[in-house]
Amino acid sequence: MHIAILTFEGYNELDSLIALGLLNRVKTPGWRVSIASPSSQVRSMNGVLIEAQASLQEACEADAVIIGSGIQTRQIAADAGLMAQLRLDPARQLLGAQCSGTLLLAKLGLLDDLPACTDLTSKPWVEEAGVRVLNQPFAARGNVATAGGCLASIYLAAWVIGRLAGPQAARDAVHYVAPVGEKDEYTDRAMRHISPHLTGVIPSA
Repeated sequence: MHIAILTFEGYNELDSLIALGLLNRVKTPGWRVSIASPSSQVRSMNGVLIEAQASLQEACEADAVIIGSGIQTRQIAADAGLMAQLRLDPARQLLGAQCSGTLLLAKLGLLDDLPACTDLTSKPWVEEAGVRVLNQPFAARGNVATAGGCLASIYLAAWVIGRLAGPQAARDAVHYVAPVGEKDEYTDRAMRHISPHLTGVIPSA
């Protein structure tokens, strides 16, 4: 089971790396989580340089793809050559987008009439792309989910875990990272957001 986190130059560390950390709490055999980028290295909005673990081509073949956000998302959306490489398909993949990553899903035509979540900065860009933006941290329909606000990356990653490994695996992963003294409250809140969208759980490989 391969989950790819699309991470571009200027990426937001909270989006890509929180998802990476939470998704890797699952220790099911064959479970693989990768930072996928168009180049061998990408630098964050705050100067953190990381190495890609997968190519965009590998990401397009993954079981699930999360599109992270960053300060160059609008430039990426306008790059026809780069966007043409993102051959994503909700009929065979789980697709999630975080904050400005929702703009890329919209530009790829993968939201259809689905209202979506994004951050407040990206909201006008997503609306300009013809998508109705919700005032909430997480939304999903079928195999497509969006999240708004950096720390909502936990909800998005938990949704992927819930769909691929089951609701208990999602609960366990969130509980592990939740603040001490708030674990039950924090975990219950996360599960309230994602539980209505965990039908059609896909068994782990």
